[in-house]
Amino acid sequence: MKAAFLTLGCKVNFYETEKMMADFQDHGIDIVEFGQAADICIINTCTVTNIADRKSRQMLHRAKKKNPQSIVAAVGCYVESGREELQKDPSVDVAFSNRDKGSIAVKVLEYMKSRGVPVESSVPEADCGGQRGPVRDRRRKYIKIQDGCNQFCSYCMIPYVRGGGVLSSREEEDILKEIRLVAEEGYKEVVLTGIHLSSYGVDHSEEKQFVALKGRPLVALLQKIDEIQGIERIRLGSLEPRIICTEFMEGLMTVTKLCPHFHLSLQSGCDATLKRMNRHYTAAVYKEKCEMLRRYFEHPAITTDVIAGFPGETEAEFERTREFVKEIGFADVHVFSYSVRGGTKAAGMKDQVPPEVKHRRSEMLMADARQGKMKFEEWFIGREEKILFEEIRSIDGKEYLTGHNERYVMVKIPRVEAETAGFMENGIGSIRIQKTNLI
Repeated sequence: MKAAFLTLGCKVNFYETEKMMADFQDHGIDIVEFGQAADICIINTCTVTNIADRKSRQMLHRAKKKNPQSIVAAVGCYVESGREELQKDPSVDVAFSNRDKGSIAVKVLEYMKSRGVPVESSVPEADCGGQRGPVRDRRRKYIKIQDGCNQFCSYCMIPYVRGGGVLSSREEEDILKEIRLVAEEGYKEVVLTGIHLSSYGVDHSEEKQFVALKGRPLVALLQKIDEIQGIERIRLGSLEPRIICTEFMEGLMTVTKLCPHFHLSLQSGCDATLKRMNRHYTAAVYKEKCEMLRRYFEHPAITTDVIAGFPGETEAEFERTREFVKEIGFADVHVFSYSVRGGTKAAGMKDQVPPEVKHRRSEMLMADARQGKMKFEEWFIGREEKILFEEIRSIDGKEYLTGHNERYVMVKIPRVEAETAGFMENGIGSIRIQKTNLI
């Protein structure tokens, strides 16, 4: 029996898909690439925007079209927000919530048996605690350490579909056990992820706000990961700006393998817009946090997200955001056009911005982001950088070995040159960056 998986959305979803794959493998079911012949097709869905909802539906339909006799299962966030639509969708045989992901194989097989579908599977010999996952590559491994968000930004559905605002942190030893195993599998770099990573440890503490904890549980975890042999790089997922404080920074400076790459979600550089978004900081506070990062780390990669065309955003507010983005000097900016999400406060706000205006603003921000990225990357020219080489890629008809430095700048070197130097995939090597190395 064969199962195929497709993942949409965030890095947490990708992590959870790997765990679901492992669950099916433990039941003797082979994993194949999505699009190949399969008895079971699992789509790990996303609902962060209307576009994400539409993409989830499209992929479910594609799965059934490719394998009309297969069991097509929808899993995850879109199931939580769009269950009624899915129940009417003939392409979807069964739907499971985020809570079901930990026992997905059993639930799918039970469903198949209830429908009289022949099932060939084996019972797992031992409970691996959800630790083992299929080795898709041996370069960078995402490790989910936290789930849930209680910030309730006015545009966001995620707190509702990920536990209703309840925070959940994995036990430290459980995380360390998993990382030791992936180190044995050959991974060099781990990326810690969560739905609201800055809240890691809040549910295990008497201090019920992450700002009060000042990142202490996260730093303590990082210090222990730092000691694991085989892991050479530790990268953090998205952080709330307010976690950046002197105590947190001083803790991070003790973590020798930490990559100086920080994703601080911005969303807007205008205070009035931030207030409507129910973001809990001002542009001035955000700038202060970026300045603090730069005091502690040399040329850190600070990346962010920005929403264009949020309800009520005037041209003046938009221009303030553009100015702020340029002022901060991000290494990269992910730009999103605002998408109306039913059930959120922002969906009912007045002065919704027309689609064509949102599109124009997004294009302008993306152009600004490209300029900022080029400026950030110019700093590396002439410098010796350690690169985690990841894969051979064909670029303009030529083969290159590509990878990222600690600040997540992607570089390339000709394959022949890499082989002469002894560089290989999943190896870390030093090169002096030239302009021709930048992608």
